[in-house]
Amino acid sequence: MFRVRERLGWVPLWVVPLPILAVVLLTGGAGSNELSPASVTRYGPAVAMGKGTARSWINLDEQGAPRAIGVALDEAALRELPNTSPGKGCCEGPEFVLELPGNAPAPFNHIVINWNPKGHEPAGIYDKPHFDFHFYMMTPDARKQITLKGDDAQRAVRTLPTDEMPDGYVMIPPTAMPQMGVHLVNPNGPEFKGKPFRRTLIYGAYDGKLTFVEPMITKAYLESKPNSSELIALPRKFPGSGHYPTAYTVKWDPSNRQYLIALEGLTNR
Repeated sequence: MFRVRERLGWVPLWVVPLPILAVVLLTGGAGSNELSPASVTRYGPAVAMGKGTARSWINLDEQGAPRAIGVALDEAALRELPNTSPGKGCCEGPEFVLELPGNAPAPFNHIVINWNPKGHEPAGIYDKPHFDFHFYMMTPDARKQITLKGDDAQRAVRTLPTDEMPDGYVMIPPTAMPQMGVHLVNPNGPEFKGKPFRRTLIYGAYDGKLTFVEPMITKAYLESKPNSSELIALPRKFPGSGHYPTAYTVKWDPSNRQYLIALEGLTNR
């Protein structure tokens, strides 16, 4: 086991940390500043996925403040995934639940990767094989209470206060899903303007509150080994105190041969 010296003392890491040059790659885009050599990346437990593994991670600066939170998929994780799902709707394929490292930044609690081998609605847009990376701002137990049955169907699609709605996004009530809530999309996204869907950012809500941030990325785009960053549309008011992202990135790390999907530029609100 390796240990890294931080401001608060010696902190054990569960896995060998990335080389500094690989860590710097995480912040090469919008909303991020170059990491200092004193920064630390911590990992959560690895989960089997495809022929490889997936794991969560957080990056901290030299003062211990969070800089980014993300998912690392090793190259084999995209191999031999199932190519069928029991239904045609969102998120009916296999899911992979990732615990966060200890002392992960609020408001994030856990991450769920949903693999959609046939895509999902709407046809002609999101019907390509893709992953939904749900960064949840609620506990797994609270998420399981979302049933869409009885009165819960109305709670799931309760309107957000105007100032808590991400800029430019709209709520789509038919997208409400058990253990998720309703999805919010940006109708000005390139996939709604005739461009092919490769990646996009979705928000989720339940009972009138934002509950997850969701980069949605095609398998083909990941396999192209991209290096992309994009600013995130934000609400004027946040659902609670915590560190919220200002950008998301999708990158291939050649040093460690893994895909990195990250919410970056975490800012204390």
